[in-house]
Amino acid sequence: MAKKVLVVEDNELNLKLFCDLLRAHDYLAEPVRDGREAVVRAREFAPDLIIMDIQMPHVTGYEILLELKADEVLRAIPVMAVTAYAGREDEDRIRAAGADAYVSKPISLARFMEAVRAFV
Repeated sequence: MAKKVLVVEDNELNLKLFCDLLRAHDYLAEPVRDGREAVVRAREFAPDLIIMDIQMPHVTGYEILLELKADEVLRAIPVMAVTAYAGREDEDRIRAAGADAYVSKPISLARFMEAVRAFV
């Protein structure tokens, strides 16, 4: 059975790229364009991994990450943060909030898949 990955990304090109890449490697990718829907979709989809953009409108990936990790059911799902924030303090803050992996943009596709495979 294919592993399920929830992709939370507001940028259409990145969302399509991530989902297409995951599907090409036999993952079941579920796109979420609006971070406000991420927690509900995580409950419905029950992913094996969540790929989370950090810088989004309305609600940040950081805020969603805190909400996911505060939920008894969802906290066990690994989260891979994908962000343009590349400073050491940013990575430390995001990991402290519960991110299991941190990948900075621009993303190497090989590095992206390597990070995904580390979890599912």
